Amino acid sequence: MQTDQSTNSLSGSIQEGIAAPYDFQIMDVITEAWQRTSGLKGPVLGAGVLIIIALMAVGVVSMSLVDLFSAMNEGMLSLISITFSSIISILSYPLFAGIIMMGLHRAIDAPVSYQMAFSYFSYTLPIVIASICMTIMISLGFFLLIIPGIYLSIAYMFTLPLIIDKNMDFWQAMETSRKAVSQHWFKFFFTGMLMAIIYLISAIPLGLGLIWTIPMFIALQGVLYRRIFGINPV
Repeated sequence: MQTDQSTNSLSGSIQEGIAAPYDFQIMDVITEAWQRTSGLKGPVLGAGVLIIIALMAVGVVSMSLVDLFSAMNEGMLSLISITFSSIISILSYPLFAGIIMMGLHRAIDAPVSYQMAFSYFSYTLPIVIASICMTIMISLGFFLLIIPGIYLSIAYMFTLPLIIDKNMDFWQAMETSRKAVSQHWFKFFFTGMLMAIIYLISAIPLGLGLIWTIPMFIALQGVLYRRIFGINPV
């Protein structure tokens, strides 16, 4: 799919695994994300509902097995519980990555559907490894001096889409995201703070505003990613 000229002019590029120099204005990306929420609400919310149902089903199976083997010793019951918890975690990573990819597709006006959330299981291994490594690195950062943890939690934000869109391995994606975000880390921080405020305000009327702000956050990730790395045509 080819993007229009205005979108091309707001697309970044990637050189030797690191984003080329780029810049953005916070209100510009927030505004564009809001505009791109149209056409994204249905797929994102529909996928979210299906994912919740699927993960709940796995949880119900887990509880049923625990009840079925309730006569077993506590060690065996713990093993069953840990196994199903691990399965839920492993399944959630590629599903979450699929929702992120909806934002990337929307950022270049490519078709978006709820099925996309279930389209990236082939990337499960690098996605899971990356997620585990990011969790370890961020946790260590918080444990040591807190500030490194805050830095890394923002710097690694594009790791999963880089694995899928640029076909990178987990460490290359983590480092590419970190080096790219570090160019304008404080802009990403304040963009996130502004988005958090919007979230909080939207949640006040019984959470109804989240119908718009959750897809808006997904769109924002896509817009930022496009402006930094560019997005391969789909």
